Amino acid sequence: MLIDFHTHTTASDGALSPSALLQRARNRGIRLLAITDHDTVAGYQAAVAEYNPLGNALRLVPGVELSCVWSGVTVHVVGLGMDCEHPVFVAGLARLAAARTERARVIGERLAKLGFPGALEGALQEAGASQVGRPHFAAWMLARGHVDSLARAFDRYLGRGKPGDVKAFWPELEDVTAWIVQAGGVAVLAHPLKYALTRSKLRRLVADFVAAGGSAVEILNGRQTPEQSRQLRLLALEAGLEVSAGSDFHQDSSWGAEVGVELRHLGGLRGVWQRWLPPQESPSVEVT
Repeated sequence: MLIDFHTHTTASDGALSPSALLQRARNRGIRLLAITDHDTVAGYQAAVAEYNPLGNALRLVPGVELSCVWSGVTVHVVGLGMDCEHPVFVAGLARLAAARTERARVIGERLAKLGFPGALEGALQEAGASQVGRPHFAAWMLARGHVDSLARAFDRYLGRGKPGDVKAFWPELEDVTAWIVQAGGVAVLAHPLKYALTRSKLRRLVADFVAAGGSAVEILNGRQTPEQSRQLRLLALEAGLEVSAGSDFHQDSSWGAEVGVELRHLGGLRGVWQRWLPPQESPSVEVT
């Protein structure tokens, strides 16, 4: 059985439209799909508008990936199954949209000081109707010939610790977790190993996440080594968390994973997907 609870579309920084991603998932025989664009549910809403559940083997689950800060570190929390019209959740998304706008302004100012005037306007043009983010600044820099690749833009200007790495405007971890939970959703700590935290800090992050109402952690996100998956299974076991999994699909590439995750590879913790599957369809595997 294939599921995917972490995907992106053109509503944020993905390459496929919501419609195209939905069709890709159908073609691959995915059973459960969540479109989890950054700080917006526009991708999910566009997909659900054309989705017909009758006679459809694929089930579309509401999703989002929210940006926040914990101890000065930018962290992402995936929300699944929430009421996208809940007033607390809607207000939270509006706050994040404002934060993204202000963050983009600061990134533009910093790039201008480095000799790249017009970066903000260029990034907004690249983004179009999407949520503006660093990938759009990178795309503008590449199009204008300021860098020779998107990777170079991040390595020199936009990546962790670089001038375009602006964190100050994101809300706190407990805030975004509360928005998801109050809207009836499941809060999932996204890709815990990507934050480059020490083992003790990662445990502190998980403890604070649980205290805020979080109930699951991603144990598979894109391409990982068996050792990384083992670490995350142990983390989930120690904290008593459910587990989630996704491809973190953005676009077709040699380094990224294809849409869809095979459940039999996840190990034997309780999966969040069991909330949306009939009991007889939920895979049962032993903890390893």
